[in-house]
Amino acid sequence: MICLGIETSCDETSIAFVEDGNQIRANLISSQVEIHQLYGGVVPEIASRKHLENLNVLLDEALREAKLSWKQIEIVAATRGPGLVGALLVGVAAAKSIALGLNVPFIGVNHLVGHVYANFLEHPDLKFPFLALIVSGGHTSLVLLKEHLVFETLGTTRDDAAGEAFDKVARIFDLGYPGGPIIDKLAQKGNPRAIEFPRALLGSDSLDFSFSGLKTAVMNWKKNGDLNHYPIEDLSASFQEAVVDVLVEKVRRAILATGVKTVVLAGGVACNTGLRARLNALADDYHVKLHHPSPRLCTDNAAMIACAGTFQYWKGAKDELDADVTPPMAPLERLTCINSQIFASPHLFSSPKLFIIIEVQEVEGLCKEKEPINLSLVLSSLFSSGFIKA
Repeated sequence: MICLGIETSCDETSIAFVEDGNQIRANLISSQVEIHQLYGGVVPEIASRKHLENLNVLLDEALREAKLSWKQIEIVAATRGPGLVGALLVGVAAAKSIALGLNVPFIGVNHLVGHVYANFLEHPDLKFPFLALIVSGGHTSLVLLKEHLVFETLGTTRDDAAGEAFDKVARIFDLGYPGGPIIDKLAQKGNPRAIEFPRALLGSDSLDFSFSGLKTAVMNWKKNGDLNHYPIEDLSASFQEAVVDVLVEKVRRAILATGVKTVVLAGGVACNTGLRARLNALADDYHVKLHHPSPRLCTDNAAMIACAGTFQYWKGAKDELDADVTPPMAPLERLTCINSQIFASPHLFSSPKLFIIIEVQEVEGLCKEKEPINLSLVLSSLFSSGFIKA
């Protein structure tokens, strides 16, 4: 079975063809990082327009690389959320059009489910049950999978995700964008014990995550001049160690609580060398297997979407062509065909209202020393984008 996968949730345009759920025939990615580096982060309007420019070119090239014709495509899968609404619309509209033209099923895929299923592309014999630590730019979650596409959420972020913390700390010190790879590279040359940044463990049995306080601590250290005596390598290593300590401790607690013998790592932050090393050590200590995708499959890519879409199709999911994209922080079950009811966790993400409050507070904090933000303009933009309603 050949599945066409389309990923446009943020600033990577990706097209892939995957056969029988795990055989990658083609997986092309066009990154916009160099464009968005000028602005210190992703500009949604620019990202959407670049997706429009790149999509058809990548489709033609992927077909050639996979040595396939249009009529060999049997299902079309695309990311429906979470992500940037305009960017998602480009990929979903293209997927629906192709599915309609070929008279094949359209499958909407949750972006985070895709990240988890990237592991099946390189570890097709992965056995249930297993824990999945999802660590990406906008999300940090710890979930238990007992069978295909049935998630039990054990913990999730209460404020900043790990990837957000990396980007914000990199911005505080003008290190560039994206912050994760830059800090990881610097950290390899620094002393992780140079600065004792706080670790928010949220109680002895909590599996939730919180990195907003850590980011604020770094900002306060800079404001007070306390970091002037430390090289940027030590700062990066100490900050990264604080993030990794929390992530590893939560996985350790989940292993003890569930008794599972397999852990998978997923998401863009899964490329972090410090996190991989510490989780490998944890796996050895607790005699569990650790799986993680290769770096190319950790970042946003369409192969993981095609993989997840194929498994959804095999479980009976099929989305109608009037299915809409979903806003950030949407529950998993809203991203699938209602009749299939294959996603069991309604609480993988926080509430949209809480998300908006946190983000506005973070923007205020980062801009306090520059110029005040126009909150009415921010709220107007959120209303027009459909993130919040009156």
